[in-house]
Amino acid sequence: MYRVVIVEDDPMVSLLDRTFTEKDPRFRVVQTCSDGRAALEWLSQNPADLVVLDVYMPLFTGLELLHALRERDIAVDAIMVTAANDAATVDQLLKLGVVDFLIKPFTYERFQQALDSFCRHREAIAGDAVTQGALDKLFSPGGAGNTVVKGMQESTLELIRRCLQTAPPQGMPSEAISRETGLSVVTVRRYVNYLVERGEALSTVDYDTGGRPCRRYRLQT
Repeated sequence: MYRVVIVEDDPMVSLLDRTFTEKDPRFRVVQTCSDGRAALEWLSQNPADLVVLDVYMPLFTGLELLHALRERDIAVDAIMVTAANDAATVDQLLKLGVVDFLIKPFTYERFQQALDSFCRHREAIAGDAVTQGALDKLFSPGGAGNTVVKGMQESTLELIRRCLQTAPPQGMPSEAISRETGLSVVTVRRYVNYLVERGEALSTVDYDTGGRPCRRYRLQT
């Protein structure tokens, strides 16, 4: 499980970052900080894999924090969550090895894509040597090897797959999948129907509901 530190001076955004992060079972938030200096002190003493970091904070900005982390050889990746969108700032952050850059306001689905980008990076460099396939997946996640149709996000498909893996034998209705994933019911139905069309999932109608019939979904076994 990846250890995450959230650095954000806005309490509401900090809570949103934490909520979105902890929806993904691959991640655990181990610390939250409201300014860059507190984060630097904590990261100097404790291990972490990922920092979800705002750019504009009082006293010590996210950009200054990243510079300080690199100077101290603290190996932690960063996802920037900020209102900053000027090209110069983005360029500096990318040169410091930022995994992804989210501009407020952001959606849960886009946040999930950033987490997936981080995981692809870690998976590509795992072990003593890397393969061409792993590097292709890292640098060209939407390239020729991606068979997802236009308008579909692989990260969202994977989120729904993971949810369906925990489904009971009778399957889950789209409303339950929506609650578990944080996606809208409309989005869930579009994606589960796509999985059904691909033969990855099964769709059945439950007439024993005491009311209107309910369509349930489960993974193909």
